[in-house]
Amino acid sequence: MKELDLIKVIKKQIGDEYIGDDCAYLKDLGIVISQDSLVEDIHFKREWCTPYQLGYKSVAVNISDILASGAEPAYLTIALSLPKDITEDFVAEFYRGAKQALCGAKIVGGDITGADKIFISVAAIGKTKGRKISSRSAAKPGYKVIVASKSLEKIGKSSKGLRELIQGGSNMDLIRAHLEPELDVEFSRNISEQINDGYAMMDTSDGLADALFKIAEESNVSINSEYMEGIFGAEDYILVAAVPENFLKQIKDYLIIGEVIEKQDYVIKIGDKKYKKYKNYDELNLFNHFGGDDE
Repeated sequence: MKELDLIKVIKKQIGDEYIGDDCAYLKDLGIVISQDSLVEDIHFKREWCTPYQLGYKSVAVNISDILASGAEPAYLTIALSLPKDITEDFVAEFYRGAKQALCGAKIVGGDITGADKIFISVAAIGKTKGRKISSRSAAKPGYKVIVASKSLEKIGKSSKGLRELIQGGSNMDLIRAHLEPELDVEFSRNISEQINDGYAMMDTSDGLADALFKIAEESNVSINSEYMEGIFGAEDYILVAAVPENFLKQIKDYLIIGEVIEKQDYVIKIGDKKYKKYKNYDELNLFNHFGGDDE
């Protein structure tokens, strides 16, 4: 069982008008909305992070989705399910970290319940006024694939930080990249406020290779990308966008890492290696929430 399989089941039951991107674009309300959850011993371990870092990352992963849509972060609600041993100091530090990651948004409510482990669910709302909202299905042949210039050094850094934690390492630069990701606020704003054409943008929460694959699949195109160290790593939370080549004259501080072409016999090509259709998606070795043998 894979997350992609479950999404297909959900789409079949409720339709796919709003399902496909990390944010649902509610055009009539002028907002985008997203929700993410973090589960203890699945997404984090208490001994690996401070309450501050847990609060920071819980909010950052949701703000990242808002930025990937091109919207302006506006409001969040936080639902916490907490075991009995959690202290008031833990909660205070959690929210101190959460506030640090808001990028201009406000926390406006939530819920608190008891549980055997820590469960965190955050809903985020972004404002769309004055911004062109992205869709992963909007990439077209001839578009260039770009990331922010400063983001290149962050590709794969979070995965290295996770490895440090697992192996008991002490490289705080890498560990901080995993627990306190820096978000591409300006990159999102610069594109969404200036672009007129449709464009595709995603964050790299599941890896840069994953984002390229999903954009190509949803847009019915192929993408050629150069190989970069860390391209298969996850949770970097940088933004990658496929935009018209002529739009690049209007922005700065970006790097071209690939191009969109007409549909080929593969979905993406990274360096010289081709990844074809759903079967070959497994070769990217990306995270599967449900684990196990899928055969």
